[in-house]
Amino acid sequence: MHYNFKYRKLAEILYEALRDDAFYRTMEKSVDNGSSREAMIRYYDYSMVEAESYGELGIPDNNAYGVSVWARPLTKAIYAEKSERKNDFLKSHMGVGSLEAYNTIVCFMSGKSKPLIDERSWYLSIIGVLPKLQGQGLGLGLVENALNHADKRGIPTYLETFSPRNITFYNRLGYQALAVFHEPTTDAKYWIMARDVRNNKPSS
Repeated sequence: MHYNFKYRKLAEILYEALRDDAFYRTMEKSVDNGSSREAMIRYYDYSMVEAESYGELGIPDNNAYGVSVWARPLTKAIYAEKSERKNDFLKSHMGVGSLEAYNTIVCFMSGKSKPLIDERSWYLSIIGVLPKLQGQGLGLGLVENALNHADKRGIPTYLETFSPRNITFYNRLGYQALAVFHEPTTDAKYWIMARDVRNNKPSS
């Protein structure tokens, strides 16, 4: 089935940036509908378009070196609409294997985060910087606007990461680890991290 890209270049950046992440590696292996690389690029593009409708999308104005994708709490009806669209995308553009893998992983992780996270929280779903530019402090520019908007509204945020090397970066933004779990489908450990409302900007 044909897919119309909106953010192809940014989706390719995310693909390169997140190749070693256990969640996305598992999703790529689950693809049973065409090229796994192309399917994942579609996945990242869809996630960005989805964020425009249901969350926040962080793209730097001056240089497209990366992106952040956020989800906001939704009413039951809108959440059901979002989920139905996501399932249709996964089945049509990645395959049944990816649909099953995604829902199994998300179900497990949602069950673990729900007792720990303020229900008003925004969720940092995806963040990625072009690999050759990583380590230069550019990640802040991908999340600063969303964090400032959340702070002004008195809204906390949270994230889940399979990458321990990113924890220091998230700490600098004000995130603290709440718990660590082993996710069975990815066979990998991940951290749930939360950030309370702050009155000052995150440090670089």
